[in-house]
Amino acid sequence: MPGLFPPFDPEPEAVERPRRLRRIPIRSVIPNLVTLLSLCAGLTSIRMSFEGRFEMAVYAILIAAVLDGLDGRLARYLHVTSKFGAELDSLSDFLSFGVAPPLLLFVWNFHDINSFGWVAVVLFAIAGALRLARFNTMLGEDKPTWQANFFTGVPIPAGALAVLLPVYVDRVGIDVPQAAAPAVVAYVVLIAALMVSRVPTFSGKKYGGIQREWVVPILIGVVILAMLLVSYPFHVLSILTILYLAYIPFGWRAWNRLARTHGTKEDELTLDVGGPFPDDETTP
Repeated sequence: MPGLFPPFDPEPEAVERPRRLRRIPIRSVIPNLVTLLSLCAGLTSIRMSFEGRFEMAVYAILIAAVLDGLDGRLARYLHVTSKFGAELDSLSDFLSFGVAPPLLLFVWNFHDINSFGWVAVVLFAIAGALRLARFNTMLGEDKPTWQANFFTGVPIPAGALAVLLPVYVDRVGIDVPQAAAPAVVAYVVLIAALMVSRVPTFSGKKYGGIQREWVVPILIGVVILAMLLVSYPFHVLSILTILYLAYIPFGWRAWNRLARTHGTKEDELTLDVGGPFPDDETTP
């Protein structure tokens, strides 16, 4: 008699196996559990937004971003990557980074401009869905090694954190009045456009190791950054977001320089919309 629930990560039906319960190692469940925790953080952010607890809503999205960076790495480290985990990760990313941040902005600053603000929310969510769908369809494509150092456009977790810059600025103490809502809407649309654009941004996934003499300074710098983030979260998030956005043109230049060195003329990215462009980031 078949079980009440479908099997976790089921095997192909063509493989005949004895009808008995098949145990799976606990390590196979851990990455998916982390993904579900990220999903819970995204849902919690939505709840905090509707309750007017905007700081907690931002913290929840930040926690979701940290967990999203861990689940894929855990799966690879434990050698338990699967299609099930990849699909679950995409669904979690859409809610936590494609839906929760624009809803936070809508409740915080857009509610008085009605449909105008809601259009920005919808556009950002659509951009997030399109980016994730594009990423899933391009998995497994062969790309030159140098292209693995770049994302195509702004990744959705980075876009989710960057789009909240007006909230960071407001929490720092710089007042963002209701009259500035149209400008905030324009900023949201800009970040949405960057997510689905062909603009290359640094990924850092394929960078080599660090030299021994830099290990201690880097560790100290990370500890200081973590302490500042805990003590002055919105100041640090504001500065990091501005630096990230300011660094995008350098990624564009680096891409074109490497394309001229390793690729062909067609690999170069210009303002012209024509020409092929290798799509999206490496497998998470």
